[in-house]
Amino acid sequence: MKRYAVYFAPEPGSQLERFGAEWLGRDARSGEAVAQIACPAIGAERLIALTAAPREYGFHATLKPPFALAAGRRLDELENAFVAFARECTAFYAPPLELAEVGRFLALVPSAPCPELDALAERAVRFFDAFRAAPSHAELVRRRHASLDARESELLDAWGYPYVLDRWRFHLTLTERLDSSERTLLRAALEPMVAPLCRTELRIDAVTLFVQPGIDEPFREHARFVFGHAGGVMEAR
Repeated sequence: MKRYAVYFAPEPGSQLERFGAEWLGRDARSGEAVAQIACPAIGAERLIALTAAPREYGFHATLKPPFALAAGRRLDELENAFVAFARECTAFYAPPLELAEVGRFLALVPSAPCPELDALAERAVRFFDAFRAAPSHAELVRRRHASLDARESELLDAWGYPYVLDRWRFHLTLTERLDSSERTLLRAALEPMVAPLCRTELRIDAVTLFVQPGIDEPFREHARFVFGHAGGVMEAR
């Protein structure tokens, strides 16, 4: 089953994009494996395991979670919707990133609240929902087993995913879920690596369409849509 997602992805060629590809060991734009950053505190084999899930999704921050296309919808229609969405957005700067623990995994997150990011994610969830096929009964059951509270269950029913709108948080995922000791060890190793990425504000000037060709295949960047252009701009990979 092919799936699509609305993501923030770092600007092509940026320091943040290079770090994400080298940390995860895969370039989401080319789809190619890259040499993974050495992390002596963990070891190469263990680092491969600890980055397995984020590597499959590509280095990104989710705006609208992955979805299959609704019946009767086509990719070209979705691309046109991205153009329209991006045309009405204005570029802005989010606060500098910082390394943080999000639940049991490590991620880069804004160092301060950013209403503009929250508004962008909410708009994406609502704007593209007409393209989303309803989740299967099995998927709903699986997600309900994840200890959702009442609000998260409500969001799951309405939007097909429990961590959207007021339960959404911008994050660039770096690891799998970790136990506390390994999380502490890896955080100490990561801090100096990410420090250069956390010195300046993060420019948000585009949304990116990611595609997963099949259920066992990794997500790849399909096209980047730049904000604010009168005719809409799609930067294909």
